[in-house]
Amino acid sequence: MSAYIFDAVRTPRGRGKTSGALYTTRPIDLLAGLLEGIRDRNELDTNEVDDVVVGCVTQVGDQGACIARFAALQAWEGNSVPGVTLNRFCASGLEAVNHAAAMVASGLHDCVVAGGVESMSRVPMGADGGAIFDPAVQWKVGSVPQGISADLIATLDGITRDEVDRFALDSQQKAAAAMEDGRFVRSILAVRDENGLPILEVDEFPRPETTLDGLAKLGASFEAFGVQFGLDTLVRRRYPSVDRITHVHHAGNSSGIVDGAAALLIANEAKGRALGLTPRARIRSVALTAEEPIIMLTGPVTATKKALAKAGMTVDDIDLFECNEAFAVVPMHWMRELGVDPAKVNVNGGSIAFGHPLGATGAMLLNTVLDELERRDLNTGLVTLCVGGGMGIATIIERV
Repeated sequence: MSAYIFDAVRTPRGRGKTSGALYTTRPIDLLAGLLEGIRDRNELDTNEVDDVVVGCVTQVGDQGACIARFAALQAWEGNSVPGVTLNRFCASGLEAVNHAAAMVASGLHDCVVAGGVESMSRVPMGADGGAIFDPAVQWKVGSVPQGISADLIATLDGITRDEVDRFALDSQQKAAAAMEDGRFVRSILAVRDENGLPILEVDEFPRPETTLDGLAKLGASFEAFGVQFGLDTLVRRRYPSVDRITHVHHAGNSSGIVDGAAALLIANEAKGRALGLTPRARIRSVALTAEEPIIMLTGPVTATKKALAKAGMTVDDIDLFECNEAFAVVPMHWMRELGVDPAKVNVNGGSIAFGHPLGATGAMLLNTVLDELERRDLNTGLVTLCVGGGMGIATIIERV
């Protein structure tokens, strides 16, 4: 049995600061608004939904207490739909979709709404604490801030500061062109207040005025962590061939801190037909991988290889790719390792331009690639993200 995507929606992404447009909006409201939208756009009888699966990384405060279940209660009449909230770090939104697809494909569920949410302005990254921030654990298992991992990859690959800055500029320029062309109109649902007035209707984070000269003036964000706090020493213990780490990443060529949510309607063919829905794409394969946690961000390479092998496909069989721009070097390294044509990758810009709402990004990227496949009348897309702790995730979809 196959799992199909019938609809995909997202909020605009707001700057993840107290000055951002979505700071006054609770994360449950971001998510509930999308659940209402999924219901209304599809005239969906929500009693037919078996579960709501939501990715969320920092599950404390406004994002604690199983936000999936309470968003469903807030958005939909009745009490019949359960919910579960999961955390696979930056992959959480895509993991939620993959989990839903697995349940549908197995026949255990017929219809699931899946996605993610993260309000980084209201619930700061790291507010949940945990072993990843424990120095004793870091020194024993090997764990450093992801920016240092990104700088390590750049050092090993010989990728320069100018190259990562040029990649970042390209992301901003593609994002500006996509927004000007209205390429996200189908999927973005405006965030509204209790009176129905719009709070945010378009992505807030992109900086179309970005220039190479402006990027060049920004200081490396992770050099102090590496040098003054001794984390470069921890890295060199695992990678003794690295004499010195070149720190090239900064706020302008790394993903931005933002708020946002996404949701997709997943069901099997028979349930979709019974509900009067038309499928947009089939989830063809999914993959998870794990590897050495200090270099951490190379997981998209292994996850992509695994997803392609499971689907019986090669890189050349994929029409469009979304590789999350957690840091510029992540998709750059991934493209080099796999020989991916840059013209097929993040064609509407990525998280450097739009920001990375941790728990929602994977679902947003799947949404983005599906819309763009339809706009270009292409068939296959692959989404992949690096994941904290040295994991990788990938999902392949094909239009139907």
